Amino acid sequence: MIYLDNNATTEIVPGACSVMRPLVEQNFGNPSSSHSLGKQVRSIIEDARASVAEMIGAASASEVVFTSGGTESDNWAIVGALRAARGRKHIITTRVEHEAVRKTCERLERTGYSVSWLDVDERGALDLDQLRSFLTPETAIVSIMWANNETGVLFPVAEAAEIVKRNSEAIFHTDAVNAAGKVAIDVRSTQIDLLSLSAHKFHGPKGIGALYIRNNAPFSAMLDGGGQERGFRPGTEPVHQIAGMGAAAEFVRDLVPIQRVRELRHRLEDGILHSIPNSFLNGPAEESERLPNTANMSFPGANGEAILAKLDALDIYVSTGSACNSEGQKTSPVLQAMNVPFEGAKSSIRFSLGRFNTEEEIDLVLEKLPGIVDGLRAMGA
Repeated sequence: MIYLDNNATTEIVPGACSVMRPLVEQNFGNPSSSHSLGKQVRSIIEDARASVAEMIGAASASEVVFTSGGTESDNWAIVGALRAARGRKHIITTRVEHEAVRKTCERLERTGYSVSWLDVDERGALDLDQLRSFLTPETAIVSIMWANNETGVLFPVAEAAEIVKRNSEAIFHTDAVNAAGKVAIDVRSTQIDLLSLSAHKFHGPKGIGALYIRNNAPFSAMLDGGGQERGFRPGTEPVHQIAGMGAAAEFVRDLVPIQRVRELRHRLEDGILHSIPNSFLNGPAEESERLPNTANMSFPGANGEAILAKLDALDIYVSTGSACNSEGQKTSPVLQAMNVPFEGAKSSIRFSLGRFNTEEEIDLVLEKLPGIVDGLRAMGA
């Protein structure tokens, strides 16, 4: 198996598995209980919280609240900020956000909220002057992702947050789900108020995430219940998953191995561009402007879903860069926003590498892919 779909999910590290199992089989106490078993489990949660806080550079571990994952964190960030906004109903976000942000904003727009949508250029980059022009006294929240999940484009969120704070009273949220464990994050040095995480994107278990909530940021709980998670997110905590997330946060805090991932990504991109005519990269080539693990490539004349299927038959796992609908002729909203031509968008493949990939795996992909693309082009498929 060659797994090149790490922006979708990652392999859980053994260290995460080893801390989770005893919490299911033996140390199963309720962390809110007053007895010693409950207190022991509570300490495990707090240790994991400290590890996640350290991974993102939070000033205090108490600023990390555990959730069920990135989707909940994104939804809650937006709705919780609006509830605390004293009647302000203006939202600013980008056209290339993950569905958890984009669809939440679209739903709110249909129910009376005002949404301003930031454009991106052909490289996937934002215009911060447009952000400045959209800010008003009515702006309640600005949500801009740290890194795009399809193209790997990095957004200047620290600069954007500074602009928002200098020109408005809005809360600033960033979806950092695909940035964590790949690039350095230090929220303490920024004016970011809210930041979303999901453990399974950085070698932790599925079903657990977190929302960073800066101390004293105006924000509202989404649920009513007990006092867990500072009252922000009541409900008995999934201790085993939280412990797994903490172990994964410890694992990815060292970013030195990411340089090897970057080199493998270069090897893959260069090999594709040299061996497959009329192939191109979607997004910037500059290192400072994108994630070190992601390459979104287009192969006009060959359908992306067909390429995926051919690779899948060889136990090589990737994603299509577009959700192409043959009837509606629809492509990825991200690639649409970048004005990628339809033929390029429907032929796109996202290769997202991880810490466990090898040179041998990349070379095998480069051996198989040109023949697959040539064959599909010859068939007109």
